Amino acid sequence: MKIAGLRVVSMASILLAAAAMAAAQGSGAPAAAPAAKTRNVVLIVADGVRWQEIFTGADPALLNSKNGGIWDRLQDLQREFWRENVNERRAALFPFLWGVVAKEGQIFGNQNKGSVARVTNGLAFSYPGYNEMLTGSPDPKINSNQFGPNPNMTVFEWLNKDPEFHGQAAVYASWETFKDIFNESRSQLVMQAGWDLPYRGKTDARQELLNELYRTTTKLDDEDVWDSFLQVPLLDYVKSAHPRVLFVGYGETDNWAHAGRYDLVLHSAQEFDQYVAELWREMQAMPEYRGSTTFIITTDHGRGSGPVQWKDHGVEEKGSENIWLAVLGPDTAPLGERSHIAVVTQAQIAATVAALLGKDFNHDVPAAAPAIADVLAVK
Repeated sequence: MKIAGLRVVSMASILLAAAAMAAAQGSGAPAAAPAAKTRNVVLIVADGVRWQEIFTGADPALLNSKNGGIWDRLQDLQREFWRENVNERRAALFPFLWGVVAKEGQIFGNQNKGSVARVTNGLAFSYPGYNEMLTGSPDPKINSNQFGPNPNMTVFEWLNKDPEFHGQAAVYASWETFKDIFNESRSQLVMQAGWDLPYRGKTDARQELLNELYRTTTKLDDEDVWDSFLQVPLLDYVKSAHPRVLFVGYGETDNWAHAGRYDLVLHSAQEFDQYVAELWREMQAMPEYRGSTTFIITTDHGRGSGPVQWKDHGVEEKGSENIWLAVLGPDTAPLGERSHIAVVTQAQIAATVAALLGKDFNHDVPAAAPAIADVLAVK
């Protein structure tokens, strides 16, 4: 099915269409589909990053002390992030996203250009959002970040049950609550979340130094480790274990927004972009990942707009349901910034992760939203 330029289908529909084409051509067997190149998928989330910053860069209404909580080095901040041209401004904030991902892949969610990406859980905060993106559908029972272990099976847990991916699905995230979101005890996923020490057993001097920083660094939040602290063991794990399916969750962007520090929102957003670029470069330098890895980059919810509302999100902050989504990989056509297309939903991410790996999540979880077929089109 094609709706306003965006095809939204399940993996089963793709296979049925191939069979129908083969029959129409008089073939005795289904026509061979183009060989997919993706063998690994990395789902990366920057918590609470607004679509406005992604597509228009730094917000001029917040580049001040009154609305943005900026009390030092304002001129330096303006030199770093402000450009009159919107394309230059967003590239200054997210150089990898706009210099690589948007040129070689696809990005959705610029409402100024008729592209809408949104959550469907009706709550627009973290746990409901992560549940939706990872299980393929919202769960009205999950209405608190303190809900506890997730009763729903994520696509990561589902893939981990597959012999092809068993033991090769991992979660590296700054927020401790991901242990519940992925139901660590039941799913048996490799898990590094929150302030848990990243290195166990026998450690070398470098590893023990990072462990010591985890133990002794003053915490902004007891549940959220600093993104920079997460990046080091993440890269070590990728280099040593070569996971096939990886979730990476960065959280500082949301924390600084709640604190009302727009300057630190911008700096942590730019650092997020750098972390994603670093992970992409490291993986592309490895034969296990080069030319066979797809990144899906997104957020769990949006935020409000205005001089105060930008700090928060949820049903009372209008616009919090609006998100963004970017995909870069060997099976995603380089269509760049999408415009004037049908709505993409957070719930479609789970089936998209599976479909990129040649798996049909909807077959076992029919309640899950279908994959976004435009990002599955082989280049």
